[in-house]
Amino acid sequence: MQHIFSKVRKAVEDFEMIEDGDKIAVGVSAGKDSLTMLYTLSFMRRFYPKKFDVVAITVDMGFDSMDFLSIKEFCDKIEVEFHLVPSQIKQIVFDIRKEENPCSLCANLRRGILNSTAKSLGCNKVALGHHLDDVVETFFLSLFYEGRIYCFSPKTYLDRTQITVIRPMIYVKEHDLRSAAKKLELPVITNPCPANGKTNRQKMKEFVKSLKQFHPATKDLVFNAIKRNIWELKD
Repeated sequence: MQHIFSKVRKAVEDFEMIEDGDKIAVGVSAGKDSLTMLYTLSFMRRFYPKKFDVVAITVDMGFDSMDFLSIKEFCDKIEVEFHLVPSQIKQIVFDIRKEENPCSLCANLRRGILNSTAKSLGCNKVALGHHLDDVVETFFLSLFYEGRIYCFSPKTYLDRTQITVIRPMIYVKEHDLRSAAKKLELPVITNPCPANGKTNRQKMKEFVKSLKQFHPATKDLVFNAIKRNIWELKD
């Protein structure tokens, strides 16, 4: 875990993600990424020189098979306030709209609920669990499917909600998160979404893996190019 702590702290400091007095809402999907981020930030708040607080928010999308009791118990264990927010996202996306490509609408609905809940709880920041692999995959998704050079920013201020979105895990690789989740025995819940594993992002994940055959460090090289040429130009 020390490796992940150091990577998260570097990202936080490189992009000035945390300030004194912040109340950070961690979006917890119940997957390995968000749970590891929650654990990391809950630990960091004890020693980080800038004092901040953390709360966990899970948006219940409406799948009957999902039971979040283990997530609440985990939050109690690490002394983090937990909020479960019911929604009709599953009904809207799959039953009413019958979306063939549901990910974009689903993500927008979840973000809206997460941000409004964070605001109502007095949070000024929302932390999302995007990691280094997500950064590279998003870059290629934008390039191949939208024809543009783009990737989400490490830190984004949202004027409408006056919430700042931060992504403390951008320097952490997915395989490190997978190892950490297993070592910590985090209460990961399998995603029951019928589109899980069948999306363009999954295709891009496989594509990025295949790049190793050309150069073992391709993923790192692409990430560094994004950092130098997209993020730093914006800052």
